[in-house]
Amino acid sequence: MTPQEETVILEARDILGRYLSQNPVIGSWQALMDYCAFSVRGPIERFHVLYLDRKNRIISDELLSTGTVDHVPVYPREVIKRALMLNASALILIHNHPSGDPTPSEADLSMTKEIQKGCKYLGLTLHDHIIVGAETELSLRALGKL
Repeated sequence: MTPQEETVILEARDILGRYLSQNPVIGSWQALMDYCAFSVRGPIERFHVLYLDRKNRIISDELLSTGTVDHVPVYPREVIKRALMLNASALILIHNHPSGDPTPSEADLSMTKEIQKGCKYLGLTLHDHIIVGAETELSLRALGKL
């Protein structure tokens, strides 16, 4: 990647971040997918959480964990604790699969269920868990896994 391309990518991330902070995330699925593709795709697994207010606007995009080429540790307690600290009403989980295949693993599904249980108990909404692959993004809600 050239220095000019890196600059363009950083500027695009900044523009998308500003756009999403001023516009509903849930109302614009394509904007959310574009944001995921720019911010989460990469050579190591990264786990982000979008914390949302009652109008589904982003309060914060938090990189909660960085892992290896095929694993990222996620602690449901920390995901939910941060939501409470931010006074968030809803969450969208996002992580990438550096292999390029966005198919969820059993660990992905299990961790999502744990977070979903905690959210339900505390009155938070878990909108989705999006897995970013090489060329596409996959929604656990769309798969019927949420």
